[in-house]
Amino acid sequence: MRDHLIPIMPEEKFRFACSPAVACFNECCRDLSQFLYPYDILRLKKRLGLSSGEFLERYTARHIGPESGLPIVALKAAETEQRTCPFVTENGCRVYADRPSSCRTYPLVRAISRCRQTGRITERFMLLKEPHCQGFNQPEQQTVRQWTKDQDIEIYNHINDRLMEIISLKSRLRPGPLGVNSQQQFYTALYDLDRFRNQILNHHLPDKFDVPPKKLAASETDDTALLEVAMAWVKQVLFKS
Repeated sequence: MRDHLIPIMPEEKFRFACSPAVACFNECCRDLSQFLYPYDILRLKKRLGLSSGEFLERYTARHIGPESGLPIVALKAAETEQRTCPFVTENGCRVYADRPSSCRTYPLVRAISRCRQTGRITERFMLLKEPHCQGFNQPEQQTVRQWTKDQDIEIYNHINDRLMEIISLKSRLRPGPLGVNSQQQFYTALYDLDRFRNQILNHHLPDKFDVPPKKLAASETDDTALLEVAMAWVKQVLFKS
């Protein structure tokens, strides 16, 4: 993959478009190896009308990150030779409006770095120009900024960046793998949101957990607010920050 990564500036234009008219349509939905962020799961489980537990059991596999030592979640491919995405159809993606952030960002790759002193995030972008993709032969052109806006990626990036902050925090405060109990707590809080909500409603949160009352109240019905509460819980309670 590295051979096909081309650095690109935010205001630089690139040529790309994807539609059923493109000869390779749906090809990027095969040979699947795709990790999901918590916000990806939030959007997908709502789209499919499933609880977070049902979605995780039906569509994902759980691993431990070799570098972070944290639970990570991967989308399970269909058990066929082509290893297709479970949501792809002949007509395209059946969850397109709520597709994961990596699907939205493609053919771009986004990398971030955070300044420890200021907390400011710096973005870098690369164009993933795979040989099989005919989308690069289409006439449409746009800048990286335009693509990010048009694909509704900004909310995904905003919340995903907060997860990266948590991973960085963990590596500083608790290097190495977590214990089994801590792994399960991390997984439940960030990925199995409906179960975490039940814990909140049953008051299974420590007294020292500091979260604005309005945010906590909103989390009873708003999944995005709930994920923000869960991230705060992981930082404060699990990693003592």
